[in-house]
Amino acid sequence: MKLGIDSFAAVPYDTAVTSTPQDRAQALEYLLDRIVAMEEAGLDTFGLGEHHRKEYLDASPLTILAAAAARTSKIRLLSAVTVLSAADPVRVYQQLATLDLLSKGRAGLVAGRGSFSEAFPLFGLNFQDYDALYEEKLELLLALRDNETLTWEGRFRSALTHQAVYPRPYQSPIPIYVGVGGTPQSVVRAGKLGLPLMLAIIGGETHRFRPLVDLYKETGLKHGFNEDQLTVSVHSLGYVAPHGDQARDEFFPGYAKTFSRIGQERGWGGGVTRAQFDAVTHDMGALIVGDPQEVADKISRHSEALGGIEEMRLHMNVAELSQEQYLQSIHLLGKEVRPLLDQ
Repeated sequence: MKLGIDSFAAVPYDTAVTSTPQDRAQALEYLLDRIVAMEEAGLDTFGLGEHHRKEYLDASPLTILAAAAARTSKIRLLSAVTVLSAADPVRVYQQLATLDLLSKGRAGLVAGRGSFSEAFPLFGLNFQDYDALYEEKLELLLALRDNETLTWEGRFRSALTHQAVYPRPYQSPIPIYVGVGGTPQSVVRAGKLGLPLMLAIIGGETHRFRPLVDLYKETGLKHGFNEDQLTVSVHSLGYVAPHGDQARDEFFPGYAKTFSRIGQERGWGGGVTRAQFDAVTHDMGALIVGDPQEVADKISRHSEALGGIEEMRLHMNVAELSQEQYLQSIHLLGKEVRPLLDQ
């Protein structure tokens, strides 16, 4: 099983407006330092999201990943996810191919619809076209991946007529995943296309997502793809510290602040309590927070519950941790959790 880390390049929400340019530059420098530490710890993958909000610095993820490519030589670099519905697939493909050349074949892209709506008005798009935009743009992105010159026509973008698109990437084909938050329609789409699935599980109990995984694989097999092509990766919230209670105590405050704020924005009700947090960090809960043995055991349980996964990527960047806490967790994940998983 591959092991990695995802990030949204988050900065503390309370200081996002008052931060100086120097503060924001320092936050990105710290992120690049963490990516280097991930490679040194032996982790396989770093994934970077895309948002258009004041508390996240990942509006241009492929730019940040290009900077990471210059400082690393082994770790895979993924967008996770690119909000494809709000992007031009031609530009996305060109930027992805450029990253792949810079990294000598370490780039990949997770294409998603996005869990926030800010990108749609920002780029002059109608949120009512949410799904149609994604379906059409994914179709074009895959056509660009598979054809150097193509003719294509759709609803939301000008047509292409015998158009060549450059540069071509280092890898052939360059990996493109479908990012899914839990809708059956999305896993069916991934299965029909035979694309690898990245499943975001950030709450509840992981075993409840097994029907989606089964639906994805059944759909893919019906459409002529083999099991080796129908792989599942999982994005989950997680954090490792030397002691389990320490990990949970350090992760909870920032986690509660982040999800209480998002819940208020979306009308979900009150703030996150410690009891709710404890419920999602227990043995069957989605969050992977604990000491190295607890984290390894839980990753193994998640994989078993889902019928076997190709990769687990932990997202720590919701908890407003210090740089020292991030670096310690990265080290423990690579040097202690990884060997336990390999046993």
